Amino acid sequence: MFARLAVNVPTITNLYDYSIPPELVQVQAGCLVTAPFGNQIVQGVIVELLDSPSVQNPKAIIDLLDPAPVLTPPQLALAILLAETTLSPLASIVSMMLPTGLSQQADVLYQTVDRGPQTMQDGPLSSVHGRLLKLLKERGPLRGRQIDSHFAKIDWRKTAQFLVKKGILSTKHVLPPPRVRPKYIRVAQLAVPPEEAWEQMPNLGTKQTLARRQSALKFLIQQPEAINLSWVYAETGCILADLQELEERGLIRLFESEIFRDSLEGIGRHAQADKETGTQVLELTPEQSSALDQINSSFLIPHSSFLLNGITGSGKTEIYLRAAEEAIKHGKQAIILVPEIALTPQTVRRFLARFPGQVGLVHSKLSEGERYDTWRRARTGKLRVIIGARSALFAPLPNIGLIVVDECHDASYYQSEQPFYHAATAAQEYARLCGAVCVMGSATPTIEQRFKSEIKQSIKLDLPRRVVDRSLPPVQVVDMREELKTGNRGIFSRTLSESLAETISRGEQAILFLNRRGTATYIFCRDCGYVVKCPNCETPLTLHTDEKERLLCHRCGYERQMPKTCPSCNSKQIRAFGLGSEKVETEVQAMFPQVRTLRWDWETTRKKDSHEMILTHFANHQADVLVGTQMLAKGLDLPLVTLVGIVLADVGLSLPDPFASEKVFQTLTQVAGRAGRSALGGKVVLQTFMPEHYAIQFASQHDVNGFYLRELEYRKQLGYPPYAKLARLEYRHANPVTAEEESQKTAGRLKVKIEAEGRHQTELIGPVPSFFSKVDGIHRWQIIVRGPDPVSLLRDIKLNDWRIEIDPISLL
Repeated sequence: MFARLAVNVPTITNLYDYSIPPELVQVQAGCLVTAPFGNQIVQGVIVELLDSPSVQNPKAIIDLLDPAPVLTPPQLALAILLAETTLSPLASIVSMMLPTGLSQQADVLYQTVDRGPQTMQDGPLSSVHGRLLKLLKERGPLRGRQIDSHFAKIDWRKTAQFLVKKGILSTKHVLPPPRVRPKYIRVAQLAVPPEEAWEQMPNLGTKQTLARRQSALKFLIQQPEAINLSWVYAETGCILADLQELEERGLIRLFESEIFRDSLEGIGRHAQADKETGTQVLELTPEQSSALDQINSSFLIPHSSFLLNGITGSGKTEIYLRAAEEAIKHGKQAIILVPEIALTPQTVRRFLARFPGQVGLVHSKLSEGERYDTWRRARTGKLRVIIGARSALFAPLPNIGLIVVDECHDASYYQSEQPFYHAATAAQEYARLCGAVCVMGSATPTIEQRFKSEIKQSIKLDLPRRVVDRSLPPVQVVDMREELKTGNRGIFSRTLSESLAETISRGEQAILFLNRRGTATYIFCRDCGYVVKCPNCETPLTLHTDEKERLLCHRCGYERQMPKTCPSCNSKQIRAFGLGSEKVETEVQAMFPQVRTLRWDWETTRKKDSHEMILTHFANHQADVLVGTQMLAKGLDLPLVTLVGIVLADVGLSLPDPFASEKVFQTLTQVAGRAGRSALGGKVVLQTFMPEHYAIQFASQHDVNGFYLRELEYRKQLGYPPYAKLARLEYRHANPVTAEEESQKTAGRLKVKIEAEGRHQTELIGPVPSFFSKVDGIHRWQIIVRGPDPVSLLRDIKLNDWRIEIDPISLL
C-alpha cells in the first residue's frame, strides 16, 4: 500500500508519495503521520491511499501520530478545494484545520561545539556572533524558532551558517513533538462496598492519623464517582500518605483520570442564569416562521444555501437556534460562526442555555489545551454545536447538518495573512461538500453575497421588521460644515450634545461611535508643516494619553514620546490634530462630569476577558456612555441604549479602494441598529462633513436596497466584483529598488501570458506601490489582476516570493 502526503513544510506545494510499512496498514486518508523529507523528519497528513506510487522506490512513512484520522473526508475535500481556488499550498490549509500545538514543522537544532581554547581564536566576532554564542552557551541547544524570538528583525541564520562552517556550531534536523496532549489528574475512589468501609473505620491508624483517614474515607463513601485528590485534601484535611495507606488496605483506588479542559468555564456561569430564558418558547413573527419553515424543510434536501437578510433586531439568532435544534433532531451537528466570539457573549449564552452540555467554543483566546480538548470532543461527536470565530469552521464534527455564518458581511471572516481565504465563502462550499444547510445572516450582506441570491445561487429570506413592535430608529444627519459656520469648533454638534444630555437625564444609555483609536490622528508643526511619522512605515503617528503621553504606530507598534519641539525646524508650534476615541471620552467627561463612561477599543481590550468585562459593565448599567470603535458594530443587543451618536461618519470614505463605500455603509447601518432595540425607542445622530455622499444618505435612511442598487451600478461601470474577479499580488522587500524591479518584471511576464492566451477580458492594474507602501521597514508593491478567471492565469506561473490574494476584500 502507498499513501500521498501533504507534508508540513512551508512553501512546499506538491504532494509526495510514500510506502506504508506493514505495521501501519491501519492508516487511512486524513491520518497524521511522520515521514522522511530530504534530510529531515516532517509531519504530514495522508490525502489519499494509492495502489501504486508515482515514483519508484518511495520512502516509507515512519510513524502514525494518532490512530484516528485528524481530518474528516469532507474536511480533506475542502482543504483541496481551498488550495486550488486560493493558490495556497495544501499543507498550509491542512495546518489551519489542526488544533494549535498538534501540527509541528521541522526545525534545526543548533548547539556549540566544545573545541576548548580554540573556540575564540576564529577571528573577531561581530555582535550577532557574540550574542548567538552567548545565548547557546547559557541556554544550551536551541531550535531555530526558539532563537528567532531573541533576534527580532535580525538575520542571524547567515551568521549561524558561517559558525557551522568554522566548526564552532553544529546543527541537526529535528521535529518537535506536539505541544498538546490529553490532561490527566490524580483521583480517588472507594474500592469496597460502603458497609465494609464503615467496618474498618476504627482500625485505620494511630492516634495522630486516625481522624484524618476516617474523615477521608467518610468523604469518599459519599462520592459516587472518582474525585480529584485536591478536593479530598481540601474537604478532609488528609495528606497523600493517608490516602496511600487506605489504598494499601484495599479500601480505595488511586489512579489517573483524563479530564477535558473546559473552554466554557467563564461563560458557563452566565449561561446558567440564562437557562430559563433559553427554554422559553418565544413567539415568532410571521416572517420568522416563514424563513424557519424553508430552512427546516431543506434538511431533507442535499445542500441548500440561504441568505437571511434581516434588519438589526429582526430575530435572526432565534432562527439560528431553532435551525440548530432541527439539525440535532436529524442526528446531525451544527457549526455557528460569529464575527468575534468575545464580542457576541449574548449569542453564545443563548446557545449554551438552549443546548446545555452540547456546545463547544473555538476561538484564538483559548489556551492550546482548551482548543485541543474541544477539537477531540468534536471529532468523537460528543459535541452537537460548535460556536466560534473564523477557525471554528474547521471543527472535525463527523456529521454536519447546519453551518450558520452570522453577520456574514463582516471583514473578520477574511484571513488577511497567508493562507488567504474567506470563511463565509468557504462555509458555503463546506456545506455543499457535507450535504448540509448553510445560512448566511446579515442586515447588510456584501454586494457579492446579495448578487448571488439575486441570480439564484442562494435563497434569499427577508426579515424586514424588528421582533419588538418598533421601527428602526430615526437618523438625524448633522452637517458639521454648518456647525463650523456658526462658530461651533467642538467635536460634538449642538444636536448631539443636547440629545446626550436628554438621554443621561432620563437614566438611559448612549453609544458614541468613532472609527479611530487614540487621542489625535497626527502630530503637525504649524510653522513648517512637518508631520511626525513612523520611521518604519512612513505613516503619521497617533497620540495616546491613556497612561502616559506617547505616540504610537498602529501598523508596526513603534512608540516614542511626544516631541516638545519640531524635529525639523525646532519650532514650539507642534500640536496634535485629528480625533480619536480617547479624545471623545475626554470631551464627554468634560461636558458631563457626573457621567460614567467606558471606552471600548483596541487599547482597552488587550487583556483576556476584557471584552466581556466592558460589555457586562455597560449591560448592567454601571456606565452611562460607551465610547468605541468598530467593535460596536458587531451584533450587540443593549435594551437601555436609546441614543447612538456617530461622531464622524466620513472615516474611510475617501480611501482609494473600490470597496470603501460599502464598508462605511455597512458599519454605519450596523452601529445605527444598536439604538432603539426595546420599548424605550431610540434615535441616531450622524455627524458628517460629506452629507451628500450616497453611502451616508442611504445609511441615514436604513435603505439597504437603495444602496445595493446604486453600488451595483457603479461596480458594473467600473468592472469590479461581482462583474469581474480580482487577484491581488503583493511583493515585499527591504530595498525599494528591488521591490519595484521585481514588480515590473512580473507584470511583464503576466502581460505576455495574457496576450499569448488571448485573454481579452483580463487586464492588469499596476504595478504600483501599495497604499501603505512601507510597513515595518518593508516596501510593498502590488499588481491587481482583473478578469473572468485570474486563478487560471496565475496557477502555472512561479510566484514564490509573492503574496497572492484571490477575491481580496481590500486593495489597500
